[in-house]
Amino acid sequence: DADQSSEGGIAAQRERVAQLKTKLQSVESLEARNLMSVADNLIRRSVWAFGGDGWAYDIGFGGLDHVLASGRNVNVLVLDTEVYSNTGGQMSKATPLGAVAKFAAAGKPTPKKDLGMIAMTYGNVYVAQVAMGANDNHTVKAFVEAESYDGPSLLICYSHCIAHGINMREGFSHQKAAVDSGHWPLYRFDPRRTAEGLNPLQLDSKPPTIPLKAYVETENRFRTLMQSHPERAAMLLEHAQQVVDARQREYQRRAQPYNAE
Repeated sequence: DADQSSEGGIAAQRERVAQLKTKLQSVESLEARNLMSVADNLIRRSVWAFGGDGWAYDIGFGGLDHVLASGRNVNVLVLDTEVYSNTGGQMSKATPLGAVAKFAAAGKPTPKKDLGMIAMTYGNVYVAQVAMGANDNHTVKAFVEAESYDGPSLLICYSHCIAHGINMREGFSHQKAAVDSGHWPLYRFDPRRTAEGLNPLQLDSKPPTIPLKAYVETENRFRTLMQSHPERAAMLLEHAQQVVDARQREYQRRAQPYNAE
């Protein structure tokens, strides 16, 4: 029953297990040998599943949903490139509105699926959306909270990709622009806050400081359509800006403190 909910608690348990194994080495019995073989299992394991957006949003969503609904202490890390990166750049449900990809040569006509919001509806799943290039402290904090949460956790990480049509050396600046434009809001949903009378949802990014156009026109996945079909690109961009604005309002509403007047 040792408390292993924090790094300090796990370190203390490791020390206790080391002491136990030292004592067992001096005991000549079958029971001692059996206990020695499983002693390391007394240390809490960190279980993580890794996958991309094609898996999490699309072809593997049913399995992901099953894991999140199980209530088990499993952490899921989604590396979201917003496209099927390792199979050639096909559109996924994570592909943003207006982006050009295989099967969306004229720009994706529908908004991106909000995987984080879907996971939040369970109420007992830790959910965070992060971008290392925009806020590394927020990213680390979300990882620590997810690891310490005794239940399912979902971390959705912005992952810049060559399929975006960018200079990969400037990936972090694109991540920051995605957040600054409102395309990628940063948040944490921690069910433990409910017991304290607090709203589990914390919107950690500020309201957009640049228009969506300032972000998308720096990436070829959007710029290609601007050059080939400017009228359609303008129409989709206007729609995408409306989606960003509406989502920002919704997240701000949901993140209001419970005692706010």
